[in-house]
Amino acid sequence: MKGDYQDLVDEISALLGAPATLENRDFRLIAFGAHDSDDDLAMDPVRTRSILTRQSTAAVRSWFEGFGIARATGPVRIPAAPDAGVFRGRICLPVRFRGIVQGYVWLLDQEPGKPGPDPAALAAAMEVAQRIGVLLAEEAKAGADLSREFQAVLTAGRGWQQDMAVAALRAALGPGGDGLHAAVCVAPWPGEAPASVPGAAAVCVVPRRGGCAGEPGDASAAGPAGGLALAVLLRLRSTDALAPALTAVARLLPRAAQPAAAAAGAGSAASRAEAAPAPSAGAGPAAATGPLRMTAGVADPVRGLAELPAAWEQAVAAARAAVAEPRLGPVAQWSQIGPYRLLAGLAADPVDDPAARTLLAPAHRELARTAEVFLDCAGQAGRAAAALGIHRQTLYYRLGRVEQLTGLDLDAGEDRLLLHMALKASRLA
Repeated sequence: MKGDYQDLVDEISALLGAPATLENRDFRLIAFGAHDSDDDLAMDPVRTRSILTRQSTAAVRSWFEGFGIARATGPVRIPAAPDAGVFRGRICLPVRFRGIVQGYVWLLDQEPGKPGPDPAALAAAMEVAQRIGVLLAEEAKAGADLSREFQAVLTAGRGWQQDMAVAALRAALGPGGDGLHAAVCVAPWPGEAPASVPGAAAVCVVPRRGGCAGEPGDASAAGPAGGLALAVLLRLRSTDALAPALTAVARLLPRAAQPAAAAAGAGSAASRAEAAPAPSAGAGPAAATGPLRMTAGVADPVRGLAELPAAWEQAVAAARAAVAEPRLGPVAQWSQIGPYRLLAGLAADPVDDPAARTLLAPAHRELARTAEVFLDCAGQAGRAAAALGIHRQTLYYRLGRVEQLTGLDLDAGEDRLLLHMALKASRLA
């Protein structure tokens, strides 16, 4: 399929006498024509970055989309914008199929005062762009058509049933089945799977409780509550391609969550902590009882499909962790969720411990929050009091009440560990 795109891009380059690039609707590079010009302006920073990183920046995308390319049915001329690194104007050929934009073919426009491509050549190039649109639409449809095989892998019981489901998905994917993939869980999902997700090999909808791992109906693999989750199997060229692929995942979330979600794909845990709102001082582990927000979890990339069921469990756990800890961002990666990697693997009701049960009641939410912050601060009273905005004596009083309610000794390491695990795990319930 990629070879077909390259041949068609080369055909457009030959028709118009200029190197062309093909990007999908999310401005991720698919193919580009050979460039042998000595004109330095023919490789401005935008085109160079697109080829080297296989994507464009949000600012460049916004500049181009401002000229209506997503709605256009014919060539669109876009002037230069040196401040944005666009030193030469562009000609954009929208790639459409049945009225829906699938991507864009880009060419550098001639310098002012020089004639550009003649209308006949542009018309011929648009016909080639339509053929590209058919291929992109077919590729997206192929991913949707694999939903049954993908869903079977995620819902089959362990053992021979799961082995057979993996084998069926591998056969359906063909040679691409042995490549690098990442599993993504988006939950809660409102209904049917989207028609396509850029970069996805397959998408499907599965129950969030039961049928996600283990035996069918096994609640240990559940998300934060019942309902549906969207499962996405991302096809990656390399592990470095995971971050840009998450841009497509971020767009599946509500618009208000997208900026933080994009940061999750491109930045560190620290940058996500700055982008996401922190929980309020009065919000305890039970705060998750409010309306659920849509989150996404991303597993570590795997090569081949044998480890796909385990990768799906990672994705589900990461999505649950994103609900438990807003600082992780609406898009959380398994490798960056810390202790929740262990806590998410516990039983369906991991907090039903007699020592913590009373503390976790709604009436003691403030005490639970105090204990969690104190333990998060490694038992340092000064730091904990400052984080909670209370006097140190008030902190000591509350911790004494915690010990009375739980029967635990907060000076004992094992008791601290038990309470800390119970408080964190309660967010996943």
